[in-house]
Amino acid sequence: MSAAEGPRLTPARVEAFSDGVFSIAATLLVLDLHVPDVQTDLPAALAAQWPNFATYIVSFLTIGIIWVNHHSLFANVHHVDRMLLFLNMLLLLTVSAIPFPTALLAHYVMVDGASHVAAAVYGGVMVAMSIAFTLLWRHVIRDARLLGRHLDPRRARQESALFSVGLIGYLLGAALSFLSASLALAVYALIAVFYIFPWLPEADLVAPGDRHVSTVD
Repeated sequence: MSAAEGPRLTPARVEAFSDGVFSIAATLLVLDLHVPDVQTDLPAALAAQWPNFATYIVSFLTIGIIWVNHHSLFANVHHVDRMLLFLNMLLLLTVSAIPFPTALLAHYVMVDGASHVAAAVYGGVMVAMSIAFTLLWRHVIRDARLLGRHLDPRRARQESALFSVGLIGYLLGAALSFLSASLALAVYALIAVFYIFPWLPEADLVAPGDRHVSTVD
């Protein structure tokens, strides 16, 4: 579809739609936190809900980190094509699914047998999310029209390597889930902590003045 024939869509509009999905997915996570119905020993009842709190924190951090990376990516995109839109939808599909394996793992993490399946499902969704983000990123850096002529190839390679770390980590967690669901959850938590730290220097991939309003191809 040419620019003259297609609807006009800016990166800002794509970000706005994506932000809505991120915020809803993050908010849904809290629905699995419940007030204990006890008359005595409230601390013990709260402590018994540690799987709910642990999976909530891990998943919320994960969604937040995805949102930060997504924002960093689209802050430098000045052109939107159809493939980018569909790859972004694929990423949002996986992000919106995160509350389900979060609730599943919280409910079954201490149940023999079922805990392994729940942890594996959680890892599978995270693997799918990591693949989707990698595909989106590689599509953007592969097409010079999307980021402009100021893309730093060295930084692009560094970003790609960081995405690979997450994918490998989630694959490892999914594999470990069949040994110990708690261990797998710890791996997923470590991945979230890993991405909290700024591993790359603060720098734009594109010169600040090089971003333009775009159309869908």
